[in-house]
Amino acid sequence: MTTLLGIHSLSKSFGSDHLFEDISFSISEGDRIGLIGPNGSGKSTLLKILMGLEKADSGTISKKQGLRIGYASQSPHFPDLSLEEVLLAAGGPGDELETLTKARILLGKTQFSDFDQKAHSLSGGWKKRLDIARALMQEPDLLLLDEPTNHLDLEGILWLEKFLAREKTSYLVISHDRYFLENVTNKTVELNKAYPEGIFISKGNISYHLEHKELFLEGQLEQQRSLALTVKNEMEWLRRSPKARTTKSESRVQRAHKLMQEFSEVKIRNKTHKVEIDFSSSERETRQLLVAKNLTKSLGGSLLFEGIDLTLSPGTCLGVVGKNGTGKSTLLKMLAGKIPQDMGTIKMAEDLKLVYFDQHREQLPLDITLKEALAPKSDFVNYQGKEIHVNGWAKRFLFSPERLTIPIRCLSGGERARILIARLMLEPADILFLDEPTNDLDIPTLEVFEESLREFGGAVVLISHDRCLMDKVCTQILGLGLNVEQNLFASYEQLEKATRNTSPKKEALPSQEKPKEKPKKLSYKEQKELEGMEENIAKTESSIASLQKEIDNPKIQANAEKALELYSLMGKEQKKLETLYERWQTLLDTTS
Repeated sequence: MTTLLGIHSLSKSFGSDHLFEDISFSISEGDRIGLIGPNGSGKSTLLKILMGLEKADSGTISKKQGLRIGYASQSPHFPDLSLEEVLLAAGGPGDELETLTKARILLGKTQFSDFDQKAHSLSGGWKKRLDIARALMQEPDLLLLDEPTNHLDLEGILWLEKFLAREKTSYLVISHDRYFLENVTNKTVELNKAYPEGIFISKGNISYHLEHKELFLEGQLEQQRSLALTVKNEMEWLRRSPKARTTKSESRVQRAHKLMQEFSEVKIRNKTHKVEIDFSSSERETRQLLVAKNLTKSLGGSLLFEGIDLTLSPGTCLGVVGKNGTGKSTLLKMLAGKIPQDMGTIKMAEDLKLVYFDQHREQLPLDITLKEALAPKSDFVNYQGKEIHVNGWAKRFLFSPERLTIPIRCLSGGERARILIARLMLEPADILFLDEPTNDLDIPTLEVFEESLREFGGAVVLISHDRCLMDKVCTQILGLGLNVEQNLFASYEQLEKATRNTSPKKEALPSQEKPKEKPKKLSYKEQKELEGMEENIAKTESSIASLQKEIDNPKIQANAEKALELYSLMGKEQKKLETLYERWQTLLDTTS
């Protein structure tokens, strides 16, 4: 397998903050790598170094001759140009006509319909799609994706999974979405100082990686215990320290010092650092904290949702899902009393304490320091009736006291999210309203966050595109913008089944037992269609390959009219292939 890119003893620091040191790994053709690691481990910086946007302190990067790399950043920005103009400005191999056709094909693949729309007016999720299309204009051999699922709704994430599955490009993707990584990767690279080389590589998806990581770390703990005993014996020998040292005893002294150094390094690596998240509930005993009936809301003359009925009690965790623009954040603000409803009623328990987490991080002024953000009034915070110094409070969220003077604008997205969570924890709450709280959080912090939500004594209303988080903590799922009669489900899995089969069903609540569904049978016509599906897909892929071969012919390239005709045909075949894959999945789901 051809190596596309090699990373050799790469190191990078910002001041005294060492991101990674002497890391080495390679990327080969066919690799679909998930890059993970704690916040601040240097994942985004590594991608920028590979793109030449940042310089490494030391080490080298070797690339296959002629290697083309595409890059989609974590927070893409676009000029005041149309979608088509943005892609044309990105250029890529080929003449003007080829570039135009390629741009239109990519915009179609990424599901844009209005190519003249201004790029800067797009929502965060659609900007992500456009940035991926812009990166693919270079026809890259290697695609670098930095947090591509951030700001995508669930439908967008599912689209991206299918999109990446069909692209032939090798890629390296940074993500903390565990289900996404499970579905799109065949190799995992973790940057983490817990490992001897600062990096841990597994061939396989995220579940395989996490399993083998656990085994490795257990082995490293056992190594520490073994070294501790050996070092103790050597220390006792050194204290007895014979006066007349022989060559043999000098050798043992050197070995003892080497063992002590090794023990110290292993001990440091095994020292785990976890964010200490523990939300404070008011511990009220009221069974109904909030009851909403027939909630309806329109925006700009367009109906967002109607007829929403909800009851929030202690222990309820309501997950809210839906496409971008279906009113998820609007509903959250309405329930929190921040905006009024058009119709319906919201009744709250007396003196209800509400805490709200804003997805846009608007609550954090960028010009204040980390200390001012964590403890705005003094050098102490009051947490659950106890006074805690800001230094100790910062350490709970993995911030060293030396960083307290850093402005917020210099911190990563994950670090800013941890600050907001720290602020939330200081406010006793009956209901937590959380709008995309997990954006930018690393996997270890996500796991602690999940545990804290499960233990929280009040109610939670949660908007998130993290399916793994929703499955683990939500007791109910509310679906907005669905083409189904009901909108409340016992799980995300149940919601998915309902949206695949739009026939009306009775409302399903967590307290009800799931009805046993009889296996569905395909009709004779559908069975025949399924049997021929692989052959149809193979024929379409062959047709695309033939068209590509014909387009690559220099004679065709010289004939602009013929080239445009072939590109148009290829676009139709690409669309046909996507439809075939979707239909194939539908038929398979029906029989499962």
